[in-house]
Amino acid sequence: MITAIREVRRAKGLTLEEVGKRCKPPTTAQTIGRLETGTRTVSVGWLNRIADALGVTAADLVKLPERPNLPVAALLGPDGAHAPRREAVVTAPQPAPELVAITVEASVGDYRAGDEIWCERLAPEQFGSALNRDVLVPRPAGRFAFGRLLGREDNKLHLLPLGAGGRQQVYADPPWIARAVRLVRSL
Repeated sequence: MITAIREVRRAKGLTLEEVGKRCKPPTTAQTIGRLETGTRTVSVGWLNRIADALGVTAADLVKLPERPNLPVAALLGPDGAHAPRREAVVTAPQPAPELVAITVEASVGDYRAGDEIWCERLAPEQFGSALNRDVLVPRPAGRFAFGRLLGREDNKLHLLPLGAGGRQQVYADPPWIARAVRLVRSL
């Protein structure tokens, strides 16, 4: 199996040691290095542990022939754009079963017309992980609410709608919510 562990680790600016410490349970920098270079076989268990440590999905660490990578031409920071010190690539986003999308028809809040917002569906016991994030909340009769999740009180969610001057809304007992995880925007 060909992996992108090294590329993702470097893109996140982490050392082998930092990734090893983030693994649960922690492991050594040497082990992470061996997994990156292929001198040690990467099992599904290792792939999941490293993905968690890097804050990505296991699928993001697997190179598939039909999944193209884009070369990184420049790095942008407060001092402007500059060439990367070493070759790097980014992996194109890949849909997953728990993802749903929102298409923005008209600009509102931080979103522009034409944007796609990819959202990860969460079960009620996971709602706390979406605090202070934009979420999609299903409502009766095929309607939805979308806004910033401000709080959770028992079975009620407190949402702040997008845009200026919106008043907090409360929604009770949604069967699921979807947390915004990726913005796809054409320039």
